[in-house]
Amino acid sequence: MVNPMQNIRLDKLVVNVGIGSTEDKIDNARALLKKLTGREAAHTKAKKRFPEFGIRKGQIIGAVVTLRNKQAEDFLRSALDASNNALGRNAIANNSVNFGIKEYIEFSGVKYDPKIGMLGLNVNASFSRPGVRVELRKRKSSSVGIKHRRITREELQAYLEKNFGAKITEE
Repeated sequence: MVNPMQNIRLDKLVVNVGIGSTEDKIDNARALLKKLTGREAAHTKAKKRFPEFGIRKGQIIGAVVTLRNKQAEDFLRSALDASNNALGRNAIANNSVNFGIKEYIEFSGVKYDPKIGMLGLNVNASFSRPGVRVELRKRKSSSVGIKHRRITREELQAYLEKNFGAKITEE
């Protein structure tokens, strides 16, 4: 009998499009995220200055959308499908999966839009177990054991293979 508190669930999924120093492509990145997720995108700002890339502190350098619940699961399925259900071993870390998609036209049903241009995106999925909120809540918070908080790479790999049909490759 399996303890239901040991189940793994998708906590949130963050989709990010990084543009860099040219701010004129920000509207295109936001339009792309709206097209893919159906949600309005927020912009991301540079935390430091990088003169060699022409980036100053506080400059808008990308767009981001956070998805939760059913929307996150559906988007993760389509993003894995766009990457041929293949993830590198290094894409999986403790409690998270991070991978990139080089061109948005790899998503099924999405066609090239000349207004947007050709953009890639990063997908970051965070996983947790039931009961982790006990440590994060403001009122009557308590500690949660490290074995309950941490989801190992092997557990996450098995979860992704079972629930999302992902294949883990040695890259």
